[in-house]
Amino acid sequence: MHSRISALCVGVGSFSDPSDLPGLAHFLEHMVFLGSEKYPSENGFDSFLKKHGGSNNATTDCERTIFQFDVQRKSFKEALDRWAQFFICPLMIRDAIDREVEAVDSEYQLAKPSDSSRKEMLFGSLAKPGHPMGNFCWGNAQTLKQEPKKKKINVYKRLRAFWKKHYSAHYMTLAVQSKEKLDTLEEWVREIFSKVPNKCNDTAFSLCLCAFAVVPVRKVHALNITWALPPQEKHYRVKPLHYISWLIGHEGTGSILSVLRKKCWALTLFGGNSESGFDQNTTYSIFSISITLTDEGFQNFYEVTHLVFQYLKMLQTLGPQQRIYEEIQRIEANEFHYQEQVDPIEYVDDICENMQRFPKEDFLTGDQLMFEFSPEVISAALSLLTPEKANLMLLSPEHEGQCPLREKWFDTQYSVEDIQQEWMERWTGSLELNSDLHLPAENKFIATDFTLKPSDCPDTEFPVRIADSDRGCLWYKKDNKFKIPKAYIRFHIISPVIQQSATNVVLFDLLVNILGHNLAEPAYEAEVAQLGYKLAAGEHGLAIKVKGFNHKLPLLFHLIIDHLADFSASPNVFIVYPFVSFCFSLLPSESLPSLDVRLLILEHSRWSMVEKYQALTAGLTIDKLMEFCRSFRTELYTEGLVQGNFSSAESVQFLQYVTDKLQFSKLPAEVPVIFRVVELPLKHHIFIFSVLPLISAAFFHVSLCRYHVYPTCRNTSGVLGFSVTVATQATKFNTELVELKIEEFLASFGETLNALTEEAFNTQVTALVKLKECEDTHLGEEVHRNWAEVVTQQYVFDRLYREIEALKQMTRAELVSWFQEHRGQNCRKLSVHVKGEKGDITGSTYGEVSKLTFLPTSPKMAGAVAIMDIPAFTKDLPLFPYHKILE
Repeated sequence: MHSRISALCVGVGSFSDPSDLPGLAHFLEHMVFLGSEKYPSENGFDSFLKKHGGSNNATTDCERTIFQFDVQRKSFKEALDRWAQFFICPLMIRDAIDREVEAVDSEYQLAKPSDSSRKEMLFGSLAKPGHPMGNFCWGNAQTLKQEPKKKKINVYKRLRAFWKKHYSAHYMTLAVQSKEKLDTLEEWVREIFSKVPNKCNDTAFSLCLCAFAVVPVRKVHALNITWALPPQEKHYRVKPLHYISWLIGHEGTGSILSVLRKKCWALTLFGGNSESGFDQNTTYSIFSISITLTDEGFQNFYEVTHLVFQYLKMLQTLGPQQRIYEEIQRIEANEFHYQEQVDPIEYVDDICENMQRFPKEDFLTGDQLMFEFSPEVISAALSLLTPEKANLMLLSPEHEGQCPLREKWFDTQYSVEDIQQEWMERWTGSLELNSDLHLPAENKFIATDFTLKPSDCPDTEFPVRIADSDRGCLWYKKDNKFKIPKAYIRFHIISPVIQQSATNVVLFDLLVNILGHNLAEPAYEAEVAQLGYKLAAGEHGLAIKVKGFNHKLPLLFHLIIDHLADFSASPNVFIVYPFVSFCFSLLPSESLPSLDVRLLILEHSRWSMVEKYQALTAGLTIDKLMEFCRSFRTELYTEGLVQGNFSSAESVQFLQYVTDKLQFSKLPAEVPVIFRVVELPLKHHIFIFSVLPLISAAFFHVSLCRYHVYPTCRNTSGVLGFSVTVATQATKFNTELVELKIEEFLASFGETLNALTEEAFNTQVTALVKLKECEDTHLGEEVHRNWAEVVTQQYVFDRLYREIEALKQMTRAELVSWFQEHRGQNCRKLSVHVKGEKGDITGSTYGEVSKLTFLPTSPKMAGAVAIMDIPAFTKDLPLFPYHKILE
């Protein structure tokens, strides 16, 4: 860690904004950093940090404002002194007011499309008149410039007065992190910050049951149920809202989300208090439940709401459960005691804020640990979560044109709706319980054994193969560096049937999607117990990754393999969950069509996005899926990697479990795990096509050029190349102009390379070497590198060290010569241009993928060879061989 970090929290925020100057606290956060009496240069601090490898940032919340910076260790003390002057004697240059108002206004404009920000402002508008929750915390040009000018308010004078009143030492807390001795840091802080001047409760609002229809920015259906409670932070040792949100947001059997998913009414559910300044402060605490609904769930939102109220009624009836509280307590304690290194900037930010929230003995733990079970405190919070005090907010694009009201600052369209009388009576009367809802069972995945295991074989620097057969192999490395009771298990289950057809590729994706869905409930307890898993449908096999405390990690791994061995799919799941998620996986980002076509040309035997979509829409059935699953499991080769706190004897058992449980035969022939790459002909080849958007007519109004030059940087197939991407508006689509600009760029780069001095070259190489020599901060980084070698079957586990040695031996002349050689007659260049077209996609939720529409090249590009038929172009091209680095 080369940087040293400091963060300072001022106990004032947007809740302190004067009523006639909304956004003043945020504006002051910007103005205070424009030079000081000791260091008057307006941009001096930014320049100093950039020169010494640092950066700075600041954020304004409801009741706190946090400033932080990081810098190289050798410059830390001077940076600390420069930074402190902003809190001692800032200049707050008057001439900068207009510019900084524009900066504040820009942040506001960027926030306007955010549904979460829009919901906050709409919810805040319900506050009692005069309560700070209704404040417009962002500020903009209207509140900080135009309105004050009309009212003849001197903004600069008010800004100075606000700073003088609130930026006082007794409102401030400071946290610094560096490798200096603690006594040295304390001496610096006392010396530098001693000159900082010292200038020495009602609930937000009460809600009645009401509903709002809201038009969101994102095209999703969502239901938010929210309560405003008395401030709960004083109960931080109990954390009642955390206990309640744990149960509300549970995803296992008997939970709200479990029942909703079975009805195909909801996709996700989140509950609780975000602990942001808006959600938790000294005047109130928010408790909110947010549910992402399906189309059917949107139509039945009253039933969804009813289910939530029934679950809350159950919690109130049963009362707080000590067994569940202690499970959460153990999980949080395990995570805290064995947490991996966090971002140091985020860490000091949190600590300086915690210094304003908790007594000093809890600065490090107050926001993370659950200290004591108090059923009285939890019951008191639970008793407030009643239907009568709830606010319902239903967001849907289908509300467009039906919401006549507008929120003042974010222009959110909404309407106030009456609750249907039938539901009002059911919710406010004697609410019946639901037998499908129940508390979670005991969590068997919580680790209790944190013993570090002794090695049972010689320690090695890199993974070694400890098991090998015709059905699979296992790589293993005992962790003796980080010495934590955690481990990583990764397996690649390789099958020859996946790439046999586009239909098989689609079926494989569906299989992995449904497998993930089937695991969602049984594996949920493992996830909350800090065990993680991921399933990935690769090009040639299924990747299974699990990680976490080694004590219970085998249970999770066995659960996943068991579900793969006993795979099944219900009709509802087949229709709704995997089909929808797979459709979205086919939908392109702005660059995906160009990437898909580029790989279709370059990689032999690859199936295109169009072919996969056609296979999907041709009609897939559960019978076809189950037949594919049987075929997939018939002949396999599985390759694994185990790293961490497992012995080699324990690790071999994971491979044994896979082979025993799946009962597969060996492969008749080796299956390559990468595609072979075609050797492009010499000269420049160009492929131009147009494509309809897959989501909406407004989605894909860009053109992209993918420019590939061989050989330059390694792709997954081992061939070298580099690419340049250019994006423009579709109306400005101009093939020859794009190619010209890219040529100009490469020519300019060549000139820069030629002008590069030996000293500058060596500086760049040294910087890159230092970057590659940085120590891993956690075991996962080492595992990630080693897994990349296993999953590609390259096995060059010391690749990083080889790259470092190669860099140290590289000369400027070699780099210049290499670039010039591949810009000359030996250049193999492929350009792929995609033009987005506005098309009619009515009648289909996801649109349709038609055949690519080929476009001719411009007459001005006579030197380029146009590709008008991809199969015809690639069928006779030679293929690069598979390769491995052997020594």
